[in-house]
Amino acid sequence: MGAGQKIGNKVKDIIGVEGNFGETIRPMMNYTCANITLGGAGYPINQFHQQFLAYVEGMKTGMAGRITLISGLWDAISDPIMGMITDRTKSNWGRHRPYLLFGAIPFAISYLFRWTSFGISSTGNMRATWLWYLFGSLMYCTFMTVMSIPHTAMLPTVAPGYFERTQYKIVEYAMNSVGQVSSYVFTALALSGFNVKTALVALPTPSADDRAKYTMVGIVLMIWFVWSPILCFIKTKEPSSKDQINEPLDIKTLLYEYKTVFSSRAFRQYFVISLFFSMSRYFCNYADQYFMVSVTDTYNIFISMNIIAGIAEFSGSPINYLITRYKGKTACGKVLGPLMVVGIAINSILTYETPRVIKYVVIVISAILYNIGFSGPGFVAENIQPDVTDVDELITGRRREGVISTFKTFFSKTISSLMGYAVGTSLELFGYDPNVKHPTQQSKLTMFGLRLNYSIIPSILALFCVISIYKYKMTKHDHEEIKRIIKEKHETGKCDITEEEKRRIEYIAGKPWETMWIGSDEVIRSLDTLA
Repeated sequence: MGAGQKIGNKVKDIIGVEGNFGETIRPMMNYTCANITLGGAGYPINQFHQQFLAYVEGMKTGMAGRITLISGLWDAISDPIMGMITDRTKSNWGRHRPYLLFGAIPFAISYLFRWTSFGISSTGNMRATWLWYLFGSLMYCTFMTVMSIPHTAMLPTVAPGYFERTQYKIVEYAMNSVGQVSSYVFTALALSGFNVKTALVALPTPSADDRAKYTMVGIVLMIWFVWSPILCFIKTKEPSSKDQINEPLDIKTLLYEYKTVFSSRAFRQYFVISLFFSMSRYFCNYADQYFMVSVTDTYNIFISMNIIAGIAEFSGSPINYLITRYKGKTACGKVLGPLMVVGIAINSILTYETPRVIKYVVIVISAILYNIGFSGPGFVAENIQPDVTDVDELITGRRREGVISTFKTFFSKTISSLMGYAVGTSLELFGYDPNVKHPTQQSKLTMFGLRLNYSIIPSILALFCVISIYKYKMTKHDHEEIKRIIKEKHETGKCDITEEEKRRIEYIAGKPWETMWIGSDEVIRSLDTLA
């Protein structure tokens, strides 16, 4: 055995990769490449779009926030429906995979629609402009849903193993980072007229004169985000679902499906972790441009800061993976989560009068700490979501990946929309006027509102997220036992388990053994008989 092969095997042992390295990594790359779009496309929207509507298209912050609110409410309706549809899809290509192909091109077109009104705004008709961007936002949300929910729902099938899923997630994080950093670079280049120096260190504050530049942002990102879902469809394999038997789909069934999801304690804990994490994240995302323009007067480094943030988030990925590998799926959130709290809280000390060099140093340190820390709780939520599907099967006796995965995208998009509305409305109530950009021209109350939305509230929510991670208790041993008894139950109609393990599973599921499918006398196959 050569030295290179010995080193390769040592690396495999450390990170826990089983089997041939190339054959193991290739399927991960094939599946997760879609996250360049699914994980990356939202970053420019969250970081730039509300501010684009306010600074460039002249909308009040509350008016711009209502667009994100309405699109979020549409997500609340469409996401569960898509989860039900993908679970019931009959196709030789599988239940989930076809939607990556069907949604890619309409999604790319909708991305362009979010960055240009094709001349409507230049007429001065604000109502027509608002309606156009509402239409673009609804179209974007719809086709993101069409692709993202089926893609997430595939993971438990593509990667059935406990730590195999963790390996997929670390590669997924890398693809998210590729999507994030590349989208920032492309956005910066388009806004700077493809001048690298201007893009990184001297980006001017946006104004109505920049409409053509934002149209270019839409064109460039439309082209960049169209290919990866199609490649994932071509390269990823999923078993045929053509012969599966489906339950009837109606409103009663839809409501019942989601009622039973919340009956699982593991799901409720996942819900709370994801809720606090998403709220903290999106408060920061929607308020940061306003903060840097109208509190610290440092918008010129906004793009650079976000590129640094993307690199910092990805740099936390190997740390998260190794901690997860050796200490369990919640450990990285407990270790890195406090950095998230500190990273965003230190921005509250900054004012316009703070010396510029100190402002730059604090902002960069904040971006690094927050995003390395942010990667920890984020990795926890991503990692435990497929395992929650297995707990749900304990209760219902059915695989409902689409229903469970709905909540991943529901959190990511609906909470984003609600936080966008909350920030926009809050700043308007605090008297913020986006046309008054110089910090000295804003009132003390407005300055407090900006600081409250960007630093104080997000740091409190981040702290609650870290605390909630301590409540989640499922271990690798628990998961292996759950998978074993589910398999045994499906094959024989019963399972062998000790009283101690039974009590442990009751705690994880949050339900008495006898009321769950796994503890029933016979295999349950009808929705009407589910407890």
